[in-house]
Amino acid sequence: MKLTLLFGGESRERLVSVATAQSIYETMPSLDLWFWSDNGQVYQVAPDELMRHERPFERPFEPIGNSLGTLEAALDRAVSQPRFFVLGLHGGMAENGVLQALCEARGIGFTGTGSLGSHLSFDKRASKTWLKAAGIMSPPTIALEDIEDALSLYGTLFAKPAQDGSSFGLIKVSGKNDLAAVRKAAQKSDYLIEACIDGIEGTCGVIEKEGVPIALPPVEIIPAEGSFDYEAKYLSKMTQEICPGRFDEASTKAISDMAIRAHLILGCAAYSRTDFILNPKGLYYIETNTLPGLTRSSLLPKSLKAAGIEFSTFLDDLIVEGQGRARARARFAPRGA
Repeated sequence: MKLTLLFGGESRERLVSVATAQSIYETMPSLDLWFWSDNGQVYQVAPDELMRHERPFERPFEPIGNSLGTLEAALDRAVSQPRFFVLGLHGGMAENGVLQALCEARGIGFTGTGSLGSHLSFDKRASKTWLKAAGIMSPPTIALEDIEDALSLYGTLFAKPAQDGSSFGLIKVSGKNDLAAVRKAAQKSDYLIEACIDGIEGTCGVIEKEGVPIALPPVEIIPAEGSFDYEAKYLSKMTQEICPGRFDEASTKAISDMAIRAHLILGCAAYSRTDFILNPKGLYYIETNTLPGLTRSSLLPKSLKAAGIEFSTFLDDLIVEGQGRARARARFAPRGA
């Protein structure tokens, strides 16, 4: 079985994916490297190509190797060789369950959550609905036609693509000039509009040990410009990410419990990361990421370090868990499938 790091993808998060791939490969240099380009082709990449690429959050990665064909052709090749995928991908088809479904249909093993859990978690509107039914609080959702009245009521709103990540497309609505920007953006993709909840922003990772979800130390986030958008996440030197966050014991327990419950309710596997806001009225769920960033500066690796868990151990566990699920699916697959 050839272990293969699949990175890139067709979503806007492919830049982050390259940085994640550099971090993973630095730790596991025995992995083969396959790059899924935004032109739909998959390329086999030499290690020095990946590792010498500079400023990955700003500059697109351009492969120089030969194409393996389309994604589906590359997946068919992976079946015949055979291969197991370490997913260094984020967003789009890589995180909404489509890639996972294509792999599952072919019996290809991979790290992280399966197709159904990925699909549910990636849809911010659907995941909020599921967790609300379980009693987990989230910011009030605003219909587009009610946005003006909501702005008057709440003072500030946040609008974001219902299916996207890395804070791409985030719009802070604090005045009437911002309403036009939201309406224009909503014409191109489904937008989730929420009331602004003042409080402490943070995130909490969850990993599984022998099938049991365990919460990592939560991270407290202090954005440079007041909102944790793409620039604040990856480019600003002013953003502060404090791990472990400065939460009291009761708040830390509540955050950990919510992250584990979200992981379980949404059907996540192996690892996830749940974002939240904490204020005096309580703990508010924001979203769950099934393929969170694993770059050198990402939040989950900070939490792993705070918990005393080596990044190499974490990756080894992901592979073992993913291979176990692949064997279980193969055991119960219909004959001839």
